[in-house]
Amino acid sequence: MSLSRFLDLADFTRSEVEDLIGLANHLQSHPEPSALQGKILGLVFLNPSLRTLASFQAGMARLGGTSFVITPGQGTWGLETRLGVRMDGSAAEHIREGLPVLASFCDALAIRAFADGKDLAADCADTTFKAMAALVDKPFINLESAINHPCQALADWKTLNDLSIAPRSKFVLSWAPHPRALPLAVPAAALHMAALRGHDVVVARPDGFALPAAIMARARVAAAQSGGSVTETTDRTDAMQGAQILYAKEWGCTSAYGDAAVDAALRATLGDWQVTAETFVGATADCRLMHCLPVRRNVAVADEVLDGPRSVVLQEAHNRLVVQMAVLHRLLA
Repeated sequence: MSLSRFLDLADFTRSEVEDLIGLANHLQSHPEPSALQGKILGLVFLNPSLRTLASFQAGMARLGGTSFVITPGQGTWGLETRLGVRMDGSAAEHIREGLPVLASFCDALAIRAFADGKDLAADCADTTFKAMAALVDKPFINLESAINHPCQALADWKTLNDLSIAPRSKFVLSWAPHPRALPLAVPAAALHMAALRGHDVVVARPDGFALPAAIMARARVAAAQSGGSVTETTDRTDAMQGAQILYAKEWGCTSAYGDAAVDAALRATLGDWQVTAETFVGATADCRLMHCLPVRRNVAVADEVLDGPRSVVLQEAHNRLVVQMAVLHRLLA
């Protein structure tokens, strides 16, 4: 399988994803420390990162390549992402000049740009990220956009493989509390990943936090192609019956998207959606907890679960490095 861009797991068939994970497994057991010798990866982070930043730098180093990191406004000029605006604010450079210049310095460019969190239609359309991608004529990687996180989804797929979780197993994507509204990228990517893998996926979320209809519809198409299913409910207790995976994730109110006051009022009443040991009543004995991290302890997930035998969050995070090495290898080797 050749690869020139890694923007969305939905761009690949189930067999193509498995092929990429097969390469990740190969590189894990048979390192290739000179595979990307002389290659340079440019990493542009418009938003904070820990795992994504460190794992991509480590992955390039393990394959013999190098990388540089740009955090606009912190040691470099601030980047303006909007088109057609009068640039009389704090940003000194526009993406239309900045990104092509950065791309010319490296062999592949990767960008992280979170959702604006104000306009649901614009965020679901990934308007800003697509505008940036169109400016790059090199191999290109999505480090997380407004509505997608393919690197996390690929690591999650490998984690399910490592755990020998079979297709048609019940996969519960559950909303979890957080002090503020978080983007839809990870829940959307996790939902599609599980659907494409062929699971019976249940999205458990409170009223007001339904994932957008287009995201649900796309996941249902993927599930139908892979022999799985996608449903949703506001009853997490019912959703957990027979579950083999609980994927906990926080996201913002979608019924009043961008309205911080409404969002805060809604989530203030939803503390009981925290994942505790009691959450797993009715699940299989070996039901596992997944979460992309970072996680707010004793807000989203209780210590007893994060530090207990059900949690695979550290294995899941380590798999970011492994699968991203495969992506880099396919793009640049």
